[in-house]
Amino acid sequence: MQACQTRGFKIKAILADGQFRHIQQQVKQRGIIINICATNEHGPEIRRYIRTVKERERSISPMLPFERYPPQLIVEMVYNCVFWLNSFPHKDSVHPTTNPTAIITGQRITYDCSVEFGTYVQTHEKHNNSMGPRTSGAIALRPFGNEQGGHYFQVYIQEKGY
Repeated sequence: MQACQTRGFKIKAILADGQFRHIQQQVKQRGIIINICATNEHGPEIRRYIRTVKERERSISPMLPFERYPPQLIVEMVYNCVFWLNSFPHKDSVHPTTNPTAIITGQRITYDCSVEFGTYVQTHEKHNNSMGPRTSGAIALRPFGNEQGGHYFQVYIQEKGY
């Protein structure tokens, strides 16, 4: 709410699930309508968004060279999908040419799409002048979101087989 209000948006209503029931009174005190859905129920907008994220995740997982997925990789796969969905303008958005990330944060960033999710890479590590390794194997997760084009990586541990 604070991020939206900082950018000049007036929040009139919030659709939420039961996890937000404990802040319901605080939100109402700010003059915002909060609609808490019943257990195992979602609003149609949320249900459609969840379906879209799952479809994107299902399109990524067959391309990955893993037999098993560590739980953290699955979380990062979902985060990657949400990151990219928010990086491009939506047809039903509040602005026709500005993406949701730029609307909320104010940052207009061009993302480097050269490293796909799940790609095995060698990342630069801190080192000294010894003959020790200066890189380590890692799995690309998503862009960092800065102007330099940095990425998040997960260190690849070969002993576990994923």
